[in-house]
Amino acid sequence: MVNKFKTVCLTAAIASSSATFAGGLLTNTNQHVAFNRMMSREASIGIDGVYYNPAGVVFMGEGSHLALNWQMAYQTRTIKNDYKLFTNNVNNPTTPRDFKGKAFAPVIPSFQYAYNKGRWSLQGNFALTGGGGKCTFDNGLGSFEKIVGETAMGAIGLAGAIDYAANKILIPGSIKPNGTINDDKFKPMFTSDKAFGKKGSYSFDSYMHGRQYYFGLSAGAAYKVNDNFSVYAGLRGIYATCNYYGYVENIKVGNMPLYQVLDPSKENSANIELSCDQSGIGFTPMLAVDYKTGRWNFSAKYEFKTRMRLKNKSVNQLPSIGNLDDNLKNQMNKVLTGKFMQAGLPQEQAMIKAEQTSTAVLANPTVVATTAGLKQQFDSKINKAIGEYADGKKIAGDIPSLLTVGVGYSPIDELHINVGFHWFDDYNATSYNNRNKLLKKRGTLEFNAGVEYDVTKKITVSTGWQNTNYGLTDKYMDDKSFVVGSNSVGLGGVYHITKKLDFSVAYFHTFYNHVKTSETVTLAPGVSNTYNSDYTRNNNAFAAGVNITF
Repeated sequence: MVNKFKTVCLTAAIASSSATFAGGLLTNTNQHVAFNRMMSREASIGIDGVYYNPAGVVFMGEGSHLALNWQMAYQTRTIKNDYKLFTNNVNNPTTPRDFKGKAFAPVIPSFQYAYNKGRWSLQGNFALTGGGGKCTFDNGLGSFEKIVGETAMGAIGLAGAIDYAANKILIPGSIKPNGTINDDKFKPMFTSDKAFGKKGSYSFDSYMHGRQYYFGLSAGAAYKVNDNFSVYAGLRGIYATCNYYGYVENIKVGNMPLYQVLDPSKENSANIELSCDQSGIGFTPMLAVDYKTGRWNFSAKYEFKTRMRLKNKSVNQLPSIGNLDDNLKNQMNKVLTGKFMQAGLPQEQAMIKAEQTSTAVLANPTVVATTAGLKQQFDSKINKAIGEYADGKKIAGDIPSLLTVGVGYSPIDELHINVGFHWFDDYNATSYNNRNKLLKKRGTLEFNAGVEYDVTKKITVSTGWQNTNYGLTDKYMDDKSFVVGSNSVGLGGVYHITKKLDFSVAYFHTFYNHVKTSETVTLAPGVSNTYNSDYTRNNNAFAAGVNITF
C-alpha cells in the first residue's frame, strides 16, 4: 500500500511537467535550409558554413554574405503501453493504449552573416540550438496512469486493512479463528461499492503542456593560413527559456474521490498543479579547420560542452497527507455514528462509541504500519518526483560537446557530393540527477550524405540522408522525455535569382525507429504484472530562405 498510495500525490507532477521536454537529448543541427534539402553540409563552402563549416567560409568571395531562414516543424510522439491494470480505468478500460503528444513549431528562424576581407572572415550566427516549439499531451501519459492504477490497488489494500480491523472489533464472528473473513457476517465500510470498492477501478483527468526554446547567438573569425588551409575560433552564447504546465485532478478510486481522505473540506486537496518557468544561460567555445585541394574539401569542427543551469520560477500546488490520520478518523466517525444510531443508540452515545471504535481501528498494528510508512516516505518521494521543479532551484541541463567531420567531392563543376559524421558526447553532458549516466558511454552517432546538382545556371536541386543512433538503454527510456534512433531524408532546390541572390526551399521527413521496453511490476508478494512500452515519433519539417551577397 505504501509504495502505491504515496505516488498518486507525487508522480503526477513529473508527468505533468517534463512530458514536453524537448524530446530528450539536444542534437539540433538543422540550422539552415541547405541542411534540410541536402542533410550533409559539413564540407560545403557557403554562407550556411557559418554553422556547419565556419573555417571554410573564408574561401568565399570578399564582401558581406547574409542568409535568412525560416523553418516549420510538426512532430508527434507516440508511446504504446500495455498494462493489465489499465482495464480498471472506468473511462477507457482498454490495453494496450496509445498515448500521443503533438509538438508544433510554426516559426524556427535563423540567420548567418559573414564579412570576408583578405585572409579574414568575421562571422555571426543566430539559431535555435534546442527546442523551438510546444508539445501537448491532452490525455496524459502511460507512466502516470500506471501509477494511478497501482494507487487504486493500494487504496483498496488500505481500505481492506481498516475494514478488517473494524469488523474484528465490532462484529463477532466476522473474522474466522484462522484469520480469514466470514463473508456471511463481514460488513465492509471503505471496501464497499459506495467507497473504494474491491476491484481497483479508477478515474482521473490529466493535461500536460510545455514549450522549450534554446536561443543561440555565436560570433567568431576564420583565418586563411594559405590558399588551401584555414582555421576558425568562435564563441556561442545560449539563452534557454522553458515553461511546463500540467494538472492532475478529479482522482477517484472506486466511488471515493481521493480528496475525501486527504482533506474532505477542500475538493482540490488531492489535485496537483504544476506551473514552472525555467531559464538559464551558457557559453560554447568552438574550433574548426578546413582543407581543400583540387576537387576535394575536408573539414572538422569541435564544440565544447555547454554548461547550463536552469533556474526555476514555480507556482505549484501539491497535496498534503499530514492530516491523513485525522481525516480517516473523521470519515470512520461519521459512518460509524450513523450505524450505531440505526442500531438504536442515542446520538451522543453513538458518537462516543464511534470515536472509541475508530481510535481502536487506527491503533491496529497493520493500519499503523501502513499509515506511518506512508507519511515517512512521502516527503522524500515527493522531493524525488517534483524536486526538479521546486521554486528557486537550479537544474543541470548541459548541451553535449560535438565533433563534426566532413568530406566533399566535386567530380564535375555541376555536381557536389558530401559525407559527414557527428559525435555528441551525451554521456558526459550533465542532466538532472545524472540521468545522462544511464546512456551508453559512446554517445550519439550521426552519419549523413548528400548530393546537389546544378541543373542549369538558375536551378540547383539536392537530396540527402542522415542516420541518428543514440546510445540508449532501457533504463534511460522515459515517456516524459525520450528519443529514438532515426533515418531522415531531405530534398529541395535553389533558384539563383541573380548572382547575389538565391532563394531556397526544402522539406525533410524523419523515419523513427521503435524502441521497446518491458518492466516487471510487483504489486504484492507473489503478484506481478508486466508493463510494456513502445516508443516512436514522427517528424516533418518545411523550410525556405534567401542568401544575399553584397
